[in-house]
This record gives sequence, C-alpha cells and structure tokens, in this order.
Amino acid sequence: MTVLVFLDPSAPDGRIADASKPTLMATDQGATRGDGVFESLLVVGGTPRKPQAHLDRLDSSARAMDLQIPSQDAWRRAMTTAVTEFRRNRASARAGGAVGAGGTGEDSRMSATENIPDEMVLKLIVTRGVEGSTIPTAWVQASEPPATGRAQRESGIDVLLLERGYDSSIAERAPWLLLGAKTLSYAVNMAALRYARVHGADDVIFTSGDGRVLEGPTSSVLLAHAEGGGPDRVKRLITPQLDSGILPGTSQGALFTAAKAAGWELGYGPVEPGDLFDADGVWLISSIRLLAPVNHIDGREIGSPGVRAGLTAELNQLIHDAE
Repeated sequence: MTVLVFLDPSAPDGRIADASKPTLMATDQGATRGDGVFESLLVVGGTPRKPQAHLDRLDSSARAMDLQIPSQDAWRRAMTTAVTEFRRNRASARAGGAVGAGGTGEDSRMSATENIPDEMVLKLIVTRGVEGSTIPTAWVQASEPPATGRAQRESGIDVLLLERGYDSSIAERAPWLLLGAKTLSYAVNMAALRYARVHGADDVIFTSGDGRVLEGPTSSVLLAHAEGGGPDRVKRLITPQLDSGILPGTSQGALFTAAKAAGWELGYGPVEPGDLFDADGVWLISSIRLLAPVNHIDGREIGSPGVRAGLTAELNQLIHDAE
C-alpha cells in the first residue's frame, strides 16, 4: 500500500496519484541518471519525526547539486496530504481485513489492529526532471515501514567493515563527489548491503582509505564508553567527524542533543576501526530503523551483551523523547 503525492503548482496541497499506474516519465533524469535528492523520515501516530531537520538537509543536498526544488511550505503541505491519505487507506484496509477474517463487530476490528504500530515512512523525492526540461519532478511517497527495521533494532545486527575507496579529506578536495549530500545515486550503497548479506552480515560500516570510520550505507555510526557506576558513572557517546565526507545524520543530531541534556559526554571523531572494537557499545542509527545495536563486527563481538543492552535501553529512551 503506497500513496504518491506530487508537488504541483495547480494543486497547493499536492496532487494524489494512482500508485498502481505509471506516473514518471521514462526520460526523467532521476530514473536515467540518479540525478536528484531525497529524504526519508518516520511518521509515528500521524506526526512526522524531525521534519524541519529533514527539510533543511533536503535543501542542503539540493544546493550541493545546483538543483532548484519546491519550498519547504510546499513540501509540508504535500506531506500532510500523504499522511492523511495513507492513514485513511490503511484504516479502511485493516477494518476490511478484520471483517474478512471472520468478525463483523468492534471486537474483531480491535483484535486485528491493536498490535500494529501506527508508523509509516515518508520519502521526499525530487529529480532534475525530464531530459531537456528545467522543471524538477517532486513527490512525497508514503508506505509501510520495512519489517526488518523493527527486528534489527530489537535483536541487533552483525556488520562488516568495507572500504569506501576515498581518503577522509576527499570531500573538501572534490566537492563534485557530493559525499555530504543525500542523492538518488544509491547503487554503491545497495551493492555494499548485498555484499554484506552474501557474506553472512546484516549491514556495513564504511571506512576511508586512510583508516577512518565513516558511516553505514543508510545510517550514522555511534559508539559509547561507560565508566564507573551509580551517580558517578561517566557515559560518553561518539560519532565520526562530519568533515570526513559523511552525511550529517538527523537522528544522530537529535540523539546527541537529548544525550547532552541527560548528562552524557559527547565526542566527534576521528574514529578508527580499533575504537569500535574497544567500545562498550556500537550502533547504527537512522530515521526509519532508529537505533540498531551492533552485536558483531567482522565476526568479533562488541562489548558485553549486558552492558550493550543497558546502554541501548538508555539511548532508546532518549530517542523516544528526542525531536
């Protein structure tokens, strides 16, 4: 079940399109060249999480590509339309499914839906448009969250360290590589994930050619140290430095703000692979999957299960409260 809402000057709140029918021109440069930018955000209970941070990053990515995109107000209106339409369609589908399963009253509808979280994924997508045109193509896509995300945040993941092929200073020397922009050109990221799965892992942490930890294909990297106990316990949360050619994580930023308010010490790289193995906990964090604890890196266990679980529970509570 997918809802598409195109940003159209003739429809101030967005134009709902039939997702079962062709809606994108074959000559659109997003399809032919991956020439565009996007954002993905989680919606919980009908409310998008961190919308301003995602809209700001969308603008930043577009500026890096010299791409003109709709205003933030236009995106917000289309997002509201997509959320409303998706929730309406999902409520109808769930109610119909409950009746079809053998019940006709309120009790059967409740039993069919009470354990299903009210979450959805919004994608904000804009391309350079059809070849030869100067008008971008922009739309909001609403869909169900992937089932693997919830499972991975609960049970954890195993990851591989893979070299990205650039040194950590390349972003400054070669801005045309767009390393700090969230572009539609995700073929390399998806290839890395497929490689990991073929080799028995769930995800990847990229490293630079000069031995620095960077990011995951769709996530930011976090590590933590905890020292002492009781009221004197010191907890330090670290992420790789942003000038190493990584995408600024909206969820990482929100978590750091909440962690600082809760008394955690914060640090920004540089991070080396050895720092991951020495940590009490390592996580991949993203807007859709949220916080996924890393159980093993290249087959080596990270920290101890008990300490890792305790830190994960604390950070999950901070994420729940963060915006």
